[in-house]
Amino acid sequence: MDTSGLMARKPVADIVASGEAEGHSLARSMGPLSITAIGIGAIIGAGIFVLTGTAAAQYAGPGIMLSFVLGGIACAFVGLCYSEMAALIPVAGSSYTYTYATLGEFFAWLIGWDLILEYAMGAATVAVGWSGYVVSILKDLGIHIPAQLAHAPGTPIEGGGTALFNLPAVLIVAALTLLLVRGTKESSRFNNVMVVVKLAVVVSFIVIGWGYVKSANWSPLIPENDGTFGHYGYSGILRGAGVVFFAFIGFDAVATAAQEAKRPQKDLPIGILGSLIICTVLYVLVAAVLTGLVPYKELNVPDPIAMGVDVIGLGWFGAVIKLGAITGLTTVILVLLYGQSRIFYTMATDGLLPRLFAQVHPTYQTPYRSQMLIGACVALVAALVPINVLGEMVSIGTLAAFCLVCGAVIYLRRTDAGLKRPFRAPAVPVVPILGILFCLALMAGLPLDTWLRLVIWMAIGLVVYFAYGRRHSVLRRKTGTAT
Repeated sequence: MDTSGLMARKPVADIVASGEAEGHSLARSMGPLSITAIGIGAIIGAGIFVLTGTAAAQYAGPGIMLSFVLGGIACAFVGLCYSEMAALIPVAGSSYTYTYATLGEFFAWLIGWDLILEYAMGAATVAVGWSGYVVSILKDLGIHIPAQLAHAPGTPIEGGGTALFNLPAVLIVAALTLLLVRGTKESSRFNNVMVVVKLAVVVSFIVIGWGYVKSANWSPLIPENDGTFGHYGYSGILRGAGVVFFAFIGFDAVATAAQEAKRPQKDLPIGILGSLIICTVLYVLVAAVLTGLVPYKELNVPDPIAMGVDVIGLGWFGAVIKLGAITGLTTVILVLLYGQSRIFYTMATDGLLPRLFAQVHPTYQTPYRSQMLIGACVALVAALVPINVLGEMVSIGTLAAFCLVCGAVIYLRRTDAGLKRPFRAPAVPVVPILGILFCLALMAGLPLDTWLRLVIWMAIGLVVYFAYGRRHSVLRRKTGTAT
């Protein structure tokens, strides 16, 4: 097999120069508080509303609090590496671009294919959680969605039988896809409102819920392992950390503020570590309240926070929490669907995917065909796949991407040492190596079948790359290595 050109990479200096030529040099107007606020808004989202209960019920029990601490530590090391890469390569700030500039086209393809697990599967996971909250609040209003139409196929339902598919999840993905095709954009004001809503929901759940906690539900804090790795005990905390890592996805958005930070060397570490510390504390407190309200074995549901507020018994409070969760989850689905189409657009522009994914609507100016295809696939997955399987796939895919970003920092420090770095990660290579080790540890804690799904998914990606991507690569044609 001809492997020539696989390691061809886009010169970092050229990427930076082209970005500045296209007007990507931004005003440095953001201080540490603004950057921290961005981080909190990006981090608090689907994971805390959706996967906390599943991870507690199946893996960690009340020890899910420790799982969140472990996940936060891993993100701190990775976040510092993301900051350096975002400051160095401000154009199309994603790990796909970072990898193309460092490890070359082949690894860029792998990471781009891997990011589908973060964005598309992430959107499907959130859609399933959204469905759970909508069904719950409609039930409060006297409207009952048949259980057969609100869960993945094979899910046991009360009264006997199993579910057919998740209709509400399909409907929300379809609706948001149509909005994105028409070019709907989130304004900064709308985003700020969503940050306030999500914070209000989380803080009010902690404050009000704390008074109804039964401390007996926390005993034992770390349930005894049942003889299987990952099912309670310390291995359960590790596996739980891998699953709830989904709750930290989005922190890399903090790194994209590198070009707008007044003092990137100081402001970025404060923003990244500050937002991670605040969110980790909030997550631990939410997990403490939730497992104190509901026995952990009963939390294996797509809407755990809703179950917690139902136990409290305050009708108005439950409605507020559920509406807040639905609102926050809706924006997360929207952003993930949007992000996936833009990654495909970039890969298609590079020639690694068919031009279909880069075709722009003449009126709406959006990659409409790509967006509709992604929406259809996400809706199908959300309708048919259980939330625990989806969450694990998202986590393992994202952790793999984070490992490559950490590795890219080490690589570029050696190959492009002379480049100006507005932000430099401290203690390189120690920090990126710790980031890689923590990510690998969390990946190791995930179930074997999740690893098998990742291997199969990446094998499919290799077939697509060698059958299409390497033959149509724009970079390979420029360098004369395309065949």
